[in-house]
Amino acid sequence: MNTKYIDLIDQTYFFPTEEFKLEDKTLHFHDIDLMELVEQYGSPLKFTYLPKISDNIQRAQRWFNDAFAKADYKAKYHYCYCTKSSHFKHVLDTALTNDIHLETSSAFDIDIIKSLKAEGKIKDDTYIISNGFKREKYIDNIADLINSGHKNCIPIIDNYEELDLLTNATDKQFKVGIRIASEEEPKFEFYTSRLGIGYKNILSFYKNQIQENKQVSLKMLHFFINTGIRDNAYYWNELHKCLKVYISLKKICPSLDSLNIGGGFPIKNSLAFEFDYEYMINEIVNQIKQVCDEADVDVPHIFTEFGSFTVGESGGAIYKVLYQKQQNDREKWNMINSSFITTLPDSWAISKRFIMLALNRWNEEYERVLLGGLTCDSDDYYNSEQNVNAIYLPKYHKDKPLYIGFFNTGAYQETIGGYGGIQHCLIPAPKHILIDRDENGAIQTRVFKEQQSSEQMLDILGY
Repeated sequence: MNTKYIDLIDQTYFFPTEEFKLEDKTLHFHDIDLMELVEQYGSPLKFTYLPKISDNIQRAQRWFNDAFAKADYKAKYHYCYCTKSSHFKHVLDTALTNDIHLETSSAFDIDIIKSLKAEGKIKDDTYIISNGFKREKYIDNIADLINSGHKNCIPIIDNYEELDLLTNATDKQFKVGIRIASEEEPKFEFYTSRLGIGYKNILSFYKNQIQENKQVSLKMLHFFINTGIRDNAYYWNELHKCLKVYISLKKICPSLDSLNIGGGFPIKNSLAFEFDYEYMINEIVNQIKQVCDEADVDVPHIFTEFGSFTVGESGGAIYKVLYQKQQNDREKWNMINSSFITTLPDSWAISKRFIMLALNRWNEEYERVLLGGLTCDSDDYYNSEQNVNAIYLPKYHKDKPLYIGFFNTGAYQETIGGYGGIQHCLIPAPKHILIDRDENGAIQTRVFKEQQSSEQMLDILGY
């Protein structure tokens, strides 16, 4: 009978994959022996595999460039990284080695931009796309960037007051974009995004506030939907509504030359994940070109703001199973040596699922379990995989330590979890290591942050 964990994985998924393989009876991730990491650094453990960031950026750039060539699309593609996905310096430093631009969402983001600029990591012609609802500090920081001569700083207008606030904060000429308040999917909790200006009001907004304003030129129309880029009727319908607005604006606004289609590229959340990125990009490019050709207007430069797609697949978390609790006839709880609420908050807050695999003991029998965290909170658990309504792991044995890994966790988890701050039930943030490769391809690791100490937490709390 096929009762071993390796049999379960083999019969459920196509395994090995480009990221994962089994070697010497332990799981390897991008040829990294994960049990060696555990032996060297212990657990719980967070890690960031930096080469994956560049890999995904370059893949997207290649897909768009190929799609432009196939469609004879006479404009440029600009890859922007959405900084809110992960603000860490090691992430930005790696991403910026790939001829990209940046998108910001708050006032302190601009301070990061200034720091990177001082180091020579970005130039005056690097596009800085500033999204979000803007008030005094954010406006002032954007104005500082414009006043410093950063010619490609493009604040995206989110509401009717922001343009006046910006023109009052700087005497320089500058470019802006307008964000469309897209209509959400019918099943969503609200009808229209709180971000941006409604489809029907954009033309009048341009005529009233921008058209005769000699200080401001409209460069970009910004389109983003909450559910991201998906091959469904809803996405294509919203894209075409956006293109109608773009064409109407373009006919009266010669400076408009760019369309920002936002972010929302999905990342792998299961070994069974399937998404045809190349098809979607080809189709988006073709549809934009077709609509513009029919209207006899020039095709726009295309901007994207990929966040999770850039950094998500670079991250992982490793835990040890400490103990098993048999709570009734059917439910076995494997208790991990950390907390899901504090280290993978999206799994708790929005029921997000990540790739989860055992690191060792693949040649032993498996069982169905639930995973529980260390906090005394009923919601600190993980109970299913993305494509299977259950979790299966090698059977628990007190004398045979079992380690498990969660993968593609690199976007949002640290900042949502309050990195370096107070954690729920004072469960400490785990050690965080960075993994890179040298010029010869050899793996290099270093500690970015040690596990949080009680002294650090008590100091924050005022003790």
